[in-house]
Amino acid sequence: MKSHEIKQLTAEEIRKRIQEEEINLSHLKFQLATRQLSSPIQVRSARRNIARLKTILLEKENQEKAKQ
Repeated sequence: MKSHEIKQLTAEEIRKRIQEEEINLSHLKFQLATRQLSSPIQVRSARRNIARLKTILLEKENQEKAKQ
């Protein structure tokens, strides 16, 4: 997902997406360990997606706190 797509989601949707991506990452790591993964770059991409999601979630939470 691109950053501008993530920013359109609500905080709850982002949390749910983070959980899904973390599960996907664990599956990718297992496939990498058992040599079933065709491209190890997928693991790096999944980690970066999770980081992007967490960063945008933190930004949203800080904006909500600033409004209060």
